[in-house]
Amino acid sequence: MKNDTAKIAFGGGCHWCTEAVFQQLKGVIRVEQGFVASVNEYQSFSEAVIVHFNPSIIPLKILVEIHLYTHKSTSNHSMRSKYRSAIYYFTDEEKPELELLLKAQQVNFEAPLITKVLKFNQFEASREQITNYYKKNPNKPFCEIYIHPKLKLLQEQFSNYVKT
Repeated sequence: MKNDTAKIAFGGGCHWCTEAVFQQLKGVIRVEQGFVASVNEYQSFSEAVIVHFNPSIIPLKILVEIHLYTHKSTSNHSMRSKYRSAIYYFTDEEKPELELLLKAQQVNFEAPLITKVLKFNQFEASREQITNYYKKNPNKPFCEIYIHPKLKLLQEQFSNYVKT
């Protein structure tokens, strides 16, 4: 049997939220929570996750779409250096596909998407105490205010991909 796994990194909002969203999906094997740095002007670390997935169960196109809908992908707010809206690629061959996916999604948003397609450079994992935050604390106020609405959106718009 062929090992059918791929990985992609996403940055947007708080990594607790991003981690919780991607952990709910069929075909997602593992989500690493932490901080990602790219290159050039994006070399500072920003909250992000690395998603390991099986593309025959959940296509990259769907992961990108979910990412865009579950964070403020059109808002260039003051916290963007901490919460960079980005899709990080691991090989140069992935970049054009991701740029096309992002461009194709623009029609679904009224405002321009600010999400960048960036080269993955470095990863720093979060402290163990804060990983799997939602799984450990689903009833904490933070989860109820910020994560529950994202999971509700997932259930409403992407139910075919949500674990039961």
